[in-house]
Amino acid sequence: MRSRLALIAAVPALAGLASCAPVDPGFGEALRYDMAAQTIDPDPVYPEDGAQPGSNGEKAAAATEKYRKGETKQLRIERTGQGVSSGSGSGTSGPQ
Repeated sequence: MRSRLALIAAVPALAGLASCAPVDPGFGEALRYDMAAQTIDPDPVYPEDGAQPGSNGEKAAAATEKYRKGETKQLRIERTGQGVSSGSGSGTSGPQ
């Protein structure tokens, strides 16, 4: 009986020690490789007087001018279904 209790107590302790195993140093390497493969230039250098990524002065100026004059397009709302329904349709709630 005593050896059974010792065995029962030892199993969780051994399982706990197994969870402290070292992590593989290559863990996550595939993700880092994929991210690097999708990056053209990880550290680009731009001239001080040049355009920065995401900027387009002509488009920004034209859009701002249209907004100020009130010439922007109205949003078009589109619906994807006939209607929305929910519930069981019984019209009652709670146990009967």
